[in-house]
Amino acid sequence: MTTQKTLVIPLPLPEATANLATRLGAELSNGDCLLLSGIIGAGKTHFARSLIQSQMTVPEDVPSPTFTLVQTYDLPNGELWHSDLYRLSSLDEIEELGLISAFESAICLIEWPDRLAELTPAAALHISLALDPNEDDARIATLRWSDARWEPLMKQITL
Repeated sequence: MTTQKTLVIPLPLPEATANLATRLGAELSNGDCLLLSGIIGAGKTHFARSLIQSQMTVPEDVPSPTFTLVQTYDLPNGELWHSDLYRLSSLDEIEELGLISAFESAICLIEWPDRLAELTPAAALHISLALDPNEDDARIATLRWSDARWEPLMKQITL
């Protein structure tokens, strides 16, 4: 039985969210999956955009995949898939997008991961973003994982 671990990180400014995303992005490799959850406006797309842009050798626009459902990027450390599953209504749609094979071969950032249901990758890093009720523009990130792959990175983040 694997034990789930949790790390809570206060993000007092949008720059702190971008910094966390950049630090995580630098360590990702093919097969890694980040599941981004939180209410609308919690910062999921800001986090994803910051992570993606921090890994680009030539800066480019990073649109939200709300309507396209998936945006892909060829980055120095591998292909990255950024998906927004908010508008999906069935697991068949997830399979049609090609996400199942992308989980094995690419870095995946998934917004609204609850839509994955039983297709959720077991080794994924769950990142829940929430508004901080005490501070304007502040967020709280709760990172959860059970796969040992994330341990060294989580220790590095807390330094």
